Amino acid sequence: MKTKKQDAFSDCHPAVNFFYFAVVLLITMFLSHPVLLGISFFGALCYAIRLQGAVRVLKWNIIFTLPMMIIVAFINPTFNHYGVTTLFYLKTGPVTLEAMVYGVVLASMLFITLLWFSCYNIVMTTDKFVYLFGRVIPSLSLVLSMVFRFVPRFNAQLKVIRNGQKAVGRDMSNGNLLQKIKYAVTMLSILVTWALENAIDTSDSMRARGYGLKGRTAFSIFRFDVRDKWITGIFAVLLGIAGVGMKQGVFKSLYNPVIKIGGLPPTPIGIITYIAWGIFCLFPVFLGIWQDLRFYRLEKKANMERNLPWYFANDNEGRGMEH
Repeated sequence: MKTKKQDAFSDCHPAVNFFYFAVVLLITMFLSHPVLLGISFFGALCYAIRLQGAVRVLKWNIIFTLPMMIIVAFINPTFNHYGVTTLFYLKTGPVTLEAMVYGVVLASMLFITLLWFSCYNIVMTTDKFVYLFGRVIPSLSLVLSMVFRFVPRFNAQLKVIRNGQKAVGRDMSNGNLLQKIKYAVTMLSILVTWALENAIDTSDSMRARGYGLKGRTAFSIFRFDVRDKWITGIFAVLLGIAGVGMKQGVFKSLYNPVIKIGGLPPTPIGIITYIAWGIFCLFPVFLGIWQDLRFYRLEKKANMERNLPWYFANDNEGRGMEH
């Protein structure tokens, strides 16, 4: 049986995980530089494939998101007519190259952000979120953790309810339109009733365990170790280099009235900035590959020692006894 590949970055401290995703998401959402977005997309795609597999990423993150990207890309030039390079005319007005390019950039920003969020949902589990914000915003962190927990439970319970209704012939696939609506409302009512009862049980259980009492402590398995310190230092260096490049105008982009992209053609400071940003975006993948190679070497060494001839093993034991 094939085991699931362990992700090294997911094993880091929750503060390191949250800081990384906060930085990469904020920069991706608020900077519309095409080179920056391209590097961010490549990093998000590689990490999503590592976490979810190529088939799932292609099916859910690309096929279902592509129509939305196309809509966003075409809405902007249809209703916004800024720019000086007119391509053709519609009833709503002229379509300019600048507005069309910026529409593609907006669509790319949306897609890349969703791709990063798909990685965030896997790495930043509810226990990590509660650990980080449980003492700062205990009520909000509790509500969010319960919401994240109940979403998959709702889906599973809805399948149970639907299978039960299907067994008695009251599924949404049976009957005419009015009957389908009636059956759907019935299943929704059953699901809401189950959710309310489950919430009451959860509340009673938490009260019995002393939640909210003064002086109550919480157990945590997370420790900020030496590896987390090294990773934080690497992040600080990479972001410092990117910050210097940003101050030099490498990440500046302008789409109105003409297209002006900073750092193009590439300058030495621009190349260094792009490399630093690329290493930052691909860091979880690099860390995972390093862990895989290290594990492979240890496993290979263990297999070689396990397959040694008996006389080598006896010789090693004899030498050990002599010492």
